[in-house]
Amino acid sequence: MIIPSEYDDIRPFTPEELPGVFDELSADPEFRAVINKVYPGVPFEAIMQKARSCKTLLDFQKAFSYGFMKQMIDEHTDGTDIDFNGLDKNGNYTFMSNHRDIVLDSGFLSKLLIDNGFSTTVEIAIGNNLFVSPWIKHLVRLNKSFVVKRDLHGRAKLLASQQLSGYMHFTIKEKKENIWIAQRQGRSKDSNDLTQDSLLKMFRLGGTGTIIERLQQLHIVPTSISYEYDPCDYLKAKEFQLKRDYPDYKKTMADDLESMQTGILGYKGRVHYQLAACMDEWLGTLDDKQHKTELYPIISSHIDREIHCNYRLYANNYIAYDKLNKCSRFANLYSKEEEERFEHYLKQQISKIKLPNPDLDYLEYCILTMYTNPLVNYLKAAESIEKA
Repeated sequence: MIIPSEYDDIRPFTPEELPGVFDELSADPEFRAVINKVYPGVPFEAIMQKARSCKTLLDFQKAFSYGFMKQMIDEHTDGTDIDFNGLDKNGNYTFMSNHRDIVLDSGFLSKLLIDNGFSTTVEIAIGNNLFVSPWIKHLVRLNKSFVVKRDLHGRAKLLASQQLSGYMHFTIKEKKENIWIAQRQGRSKDSNDLTQDSLLKMFRLGGTGTIIERLQQLHIVPTSISYEYDPCDYLKAKEFQLKRDYPDYKKTMADDLESMQTGILGYKGRVHYQLAACMDEWLGTLDDKQHKTELYPIISSHIDREIHCNYRLYANNYIAYDKLNKCSRFANLYSKEEEERFEHYLKQQISKIKLPNPDLDYLEYCILTMYTNPLVNYLKAAESIEKA
């Protein structure tokens, strides 16, 4: 397939480019060192020989990414599952989800799609702020990722948004691929998952027709990801205190790498993916003559409601709510043993936070809020559905 050259700097690699990419990775000493750690005892050239046998990006995912995701599930979770709500396994969708883990949200989804007989995995929207080394950019583009350009302003930002939207529409319509994209830029540090209107505005820059028609052409599926434990919760709490105490605080590349490593290798408990119905039909019920300033919030609210009402809630969520609010509203939904286990986990995570002046009460409040917000949003979504 011929892909327009205007997308060359953001798209995943094409099959024709793979031999050259593998040559570049082979010559990168930093990449070689990483591979030796990931596959101890396996000769580097044997790994690269296996890579060179891959003729497509899906081949590469099945040869490497699938096995890596399976290992992460086996070693760092208590299992993952998915409910895909009767979606056409041969269809092409934009899976728009809440965002918990930089690497695994899309990785687990692709594995689950393969396991459940979908015809392909997902192309992944990823910010270029994570490309701290050339080999990382190569690797993510091998893994079917396309680049979201961050930290642009003015006309440059508009042009990048037009390019990104055009590529997404091309991917769904012409490449017949799925897409994964988070509902907002970056992870919601407090787990209060809300869709950014700016994302919908970007979506409508591509495609043809009205705003509604352009969004329908992306076949958006609101997707809920529920982790029982967030291994990065203590890092997020630490960041909250740093931002509180030092208003000019900004994360470094080292911080991003620590979050990636902790998210991948940390314990996550049970992980559930719930795919809502494709939004095409619902979008068709809207009045496309409404002004866009009214239309975008309506659509964002629908996506939020679909994501929130499809959370899988765990004992942690109910315990955190009761502890945060100093009540026993949900005490019938967890045991004393589960409560003690979560309290032990909470103390353990807070003890990992290295700060010269840790505000223990505030740090505990931050982590409890992360586990409470999914339940709060679920209750609001359920109430709004009942009233509708």
